[in-house]
Order: sequence, then structure tokens, then C-alpha cells
Amino acid sequence: MRNPALVLALTVFINGCTVGPNYKRPAVSVHGTYRGLPPDQAANAATTSFGDQKWWEVFQDEVLHELITTALQQNYDVRIAAARILEARAQLGITRADQLPTVSAGASAVNERLARSRFPATNTSANEVDLSVAWELDFWGKFRRATESARASLLASQWGRQAVISTLVSDVASSYFQLRELDLELEISKKTLESRKGSLRLTQTLADHGATSMLDVRQAEQLVFSAAATIPDLERRIEQQENFISTLLGKNPEAVKRGRPLIDQPHAPEVPAGLPSALLERRPDIRQAEEQLVAFNAQIGVAKADFFPQISLTGTGGFQSSALTSLFTGPAGFFNAGGNLVQPIFTGGRIRNRVRFTEAREEEASLAYQQTIQQAFREIADALVGYQKNQEFRTQQEQLTRSAEDATRLSNMRYRGGATSYLEVLDSDTRYFAAQLTLAQAQLNELQSFVQIYRALGGGWQQ
Repeated sequence: MRNPALVLALTVFINGCTVGPNYKRPAVSVHGTYRGLPPDQAANAATTSFGDQKWWEVFQDEVLHELITTALQQNYDVRIAAARILEARAQLGITRADQLPTVSAGASAVNERLARSRFPATNTSANEVDLSVAWELDFWGKFRRATESARASLLASQWGRQAVISTLVSDVASSYFQLRELDLELEISKKTLESRKGSLRLTQTLADHGATSMLDVRQAEQLVFSAAATIPDLERRIEQQENFISTLLGKNPEAVKRGRPLIDQPHAPEVPAGLPSALLERRPDIRQAEEQLVAFNAQIGVAKADFFPQISLTGTGGFQSSALTSLFTGPAGFFNAGGNLVQPIFTGGRIRNRVRFTEAREEEASLAYQQTIQQAFREIADALVGYQKNQEFRTQQEQLTRSAEDATRLSNMRYRGGATSYLEVLDSDTRYFAAQLTLAQAQLNELQSFVQIYRALGGGWQQ
């Protein structure tokens, strides 16, 4: 076709325009630094973020690596999220096909014999092959907006899978650290039990020789029984924690391998948080919420396109003959072509309310997107201050535990030397045992905050 103006006019006619609003990211309030950062880090905010690191770089325990790898392969939530991606991809293909013509072929053969009555019997035969084409022109962009919405839904499902992975990595790491903390408590309880049994034997010997009373023996027994009582409860909690980890791994309940002890799990005293503005691009749940907003925004255009005429083109061509031998010869060919235009006039407010419905859903998605961002900043601030304060608490608890250990040693020396009663040993030993367990919990809380920072900053899904 040599006329450029005619080509341009035909292109504009076929493609038409696209009704509905184009997507624009909502304005959100983002501060220059995260709340909860230590003053020195807040003053020198780095562009690199802890959330950019791969999970195998963050967690150094080889057994934990194996557990996370198994969970990523077998966890049901991850597999369900992958199936949702396939579903969204197929839906995109279905929606995109609406922009294209529909072509169908058909063939028919009819042989008929009329029974003899008043007239002689007759035989008729009709044979036909045809090709039909139907195309609803996307003049107002209805199908293009629907495709835009389906594509955004696909991206949302992909980011949703990344969010599931990020949560799974942090859940496995957190649960593993919880298991190692329970192991540490069990180890402390067993050592304390053995130590108290030795003290009970000594007290019993002193009582047998008249050097002390049966009250001291009974008090020593109380220490033994209290330590022994913690062991079965800890063993129960350990096995239940193993069952929970097995579920995260997509397995039936079973024993879980152990790696480094809790106190040997490496973690940096300070982590770079990065720039808050980069969080909008890194954190998968924020990206998922935004793609859902894009999908709902495009649906407004789909609804508004119903106000305008629907333009369709149809055509059929083929061959028709009473004899198969002459089906493709002579004057057997036929064709027809046409078009139609349908303009809604009265729909009882259905189209108008459908537009209002899609606009309300878009507003809801916009608010959900902004809420997700706000929640993300809160999680980061909570994790940052939690990590800092848990470190401070753990440091103080270490000093308290050392002091309680020394007090226990001194009280035992005084008791053996006859300078004090066993009540002092009872009190100091109880305090030391409680301090050890609290220190183990403090070490766990520090690691848990470390994991929370990593997840809150959008880490864990990078492969």
C-alpha cells in the first residue's frame, strides 16, 4: 500500500485508543534513614543493604544451609506459590488471545432420501468445507487493559513466591536457632543436675557424721529435684521443635541434624540497613502489593470500555457442492464478509456500577500497598532496635552469670568450711542456674533479631 496516510489511518483504526487511567505509583512518605539505627550508622547511611546478601552468606552453619536448601525444594507453601505462577501465566495467555482473530474450519456432508408417497423417491446430497474468521477489534483497549491486568497478576504471583521464600528462609533459620537454644538449656540442666547430685552426696555424708542437719539434706534434694524436673520438659520442647522444622522442610516429623552450638553462630555486631528508598524495589511483599495495584488499575479501563461500541469483523469462505467429486471445481466456491457494531443503550446502571466497583478495588489496593510499606518500615525499626538492645542485654546477662557462678563457688566453700548454712548455697545455686538459662535465652533473642532484620530488609529470596 503506497499511501502512508491511509496506512496510518488504518493502523489507528485497528489499534484505536486505550481508555482508563495509566498506572502511576502512589506517593509514599519515605525517610532518609531507618528509625532504630545507632547514631553512627544513621549519620553514615550506606547504599548497600544487609538485605542484598544471599542467605548462604548470612548464615554460616553448614547444617542450616542443608535445612534451608531442603525447605526450598520441598516446602508445600513454596510449591503452592509456584503452582500459582503457572496458573497466572496460563491466565495471561488466555486473556492475551482475546486480542487476536478467531479462525475455525469446518466440514459437513449431508445425504438425504425422501420416502416415496405421492411423488417418486428423491435423493439429495450437500457437501461443504469452510473457513470462518471472527475478530472483535480492540478499538477502545479493552483487551489490552485486560492483558495488562493479567500480566501484572502474573508478576504479583511471582513476587508472592519470592515473599514466601523470604519468609521460609527466616522461619527455618529462626526455628533452628530456637532448637539449638533448647539444646543449650538441656545441656545446662544436665550439668547442673550432676553438680547438684554431687553436692547432695556431700551433704548426706556430712549429715551421716553429724556435721550438719537433715534440713540441709532436704534443701540439697530440692536443688536436685528442681534441676531434674526441667529435663523432661526441655526434651518435650526439643522434640516438638524438631517436628515443626520437619514440617517446614516438607517432611513428616523426624529428628533434625545439629550443626554449630548456639554460642558459635556468627553474626555481625552491626548490619548495614541501606537506604529506605531502595526497600520499595527489594522487598517482595511490597512489589507484590504494587503489581496487584497495577492489575486493579488496568481493570478500570476494561470496565470503562463497555461504555463504547463493540466493533466486530466476520468472514466465511469455502466450497459447497452436491457431489464430492466437484467440491473444489467449477462454481462451488462461496464467501461472505461483514461487520457489526453494538452500542449499549440501557443496561440498568450495570456498566456504571462495574466502573465504580473497579475504581473502589483500585483504591483498596492502593491503600493496601501503602499499608504494606508502612508495616515494612515498622518491622525494620522494631528489628533494628531489638538487635541493638538484645546485644546490650546479653552483655549484661553474661556479667550477671559470671557473678552468679562466682557467688555459687564462694557459698559452697563457706558451707564446706562451716561458715554458713546450706540456705546460702541453695539461694546462690538457684540464682546461678536461672542466670544460665536466661543467658541462653538472651543469646537466642539476639540471633532472632538478626534474622528479623534480614527478613525485614527484604533478604532471603535472592537465589
